[in-house]
Amino acid sequence: MLRRAALALGALALIGSGAFWALTRPDPLPAAAFAGISGDPEAGEAVFWAGGCASCHAAEGARDDDLRILSGGRGFVSDFGTFRAPNISPDPTHGIGDWTLPEFANAMLRGVSPEGRHYYPAFPYAAYRLAAPQDIADLYAFLQTLPASDRPDDPHELRFPFTLRRGIGLWKRLMLPEGWAVAGDLTETEARGRYLAEALAHCAECHTPRGPLGGLDRDRWMAGAANPSGPGRIPGITPAQLTWTESEIAGYLASGFTPSFDTAGGTMAPVVRSLSRLPQDELRAIAAYLKRVPEAR
Repeated sequence: MLRRAALALGALALIGSGAFWALTRPDPLPAAAFAGISGDPEAGEAVFWAGGCASCHAAEGARDDDLRILSGGRGFVSDFGTFRAPNISPDPTHGIGDWTLPEFANAMLRGVSPEGRHYYPAFPYAAYRLAAPQDIADLYAFLQTLPASDRPDDPHELRFPFTLRRGIGLWKRLMLPEGWAVAGDLTETEARGRYLAEALAHCAECHTPRGPLGGLDRDRWMAGAANPSGPGRIPGITPAQLTWTESEIAGYLASGFTPSFDTAGGTMAPVVRSLSRLPQDELRAIAAYLKRVPEAR
């Protein structure tokens, strides 16, 4: 009897382990997903600034041309530990210089490394997964033109069980909803702003509160959130909370000056440094989109 019970428990454990392994496996793009697509580095520069790549991957305090040296190393504190931004310069050893376009696309759109491992969602692939394949190819082409850095990556400083990457596969299944957060009948300008804000600039990653597992609460989209790196809150930017006009919002993103002549500070300062390099019509599109964000339910 005991032998049968032990065998049954062993079989159940084996089935459970197999199910967990299947549910948490990385899900890369189909092999032919980027066949026939080539990137334009000039177009990729605009994607680079819209995506805020330098805000995380350049050295802290970098300015001007130093924003193009993506040596990594910056720490980002969270409830799960401290994440360290990697080197994404074209260095073939310490950066991404030997990555292929499909490998880069898998990282950006699926959160899967060239070695087939899950990336932690501190890398905002939850937003980038909505990006157009051509924009990903253009960004890849632009990154290859930047200065190489031989700075080795620093390891993340995480608590158990968050050190186990395999479980991120289950997190992806639970926490990555399909489609846009702001739906409805949008104008062409508003739809462009949605693409910039939700996919590339990943505004919600900071401005939207999260649940206990770290997923964005889409019922409170852009409604403000706790500051993961310290005291205070990141402000809400729904229409009721951000009462500036569209012109004032676009002007802030271009200059860093609020309508009352205060200046962008904290983590918003490097965001403005990136977004300010976009054309005015792109910033106006983001402003138009923000006016269409629904209030928290």
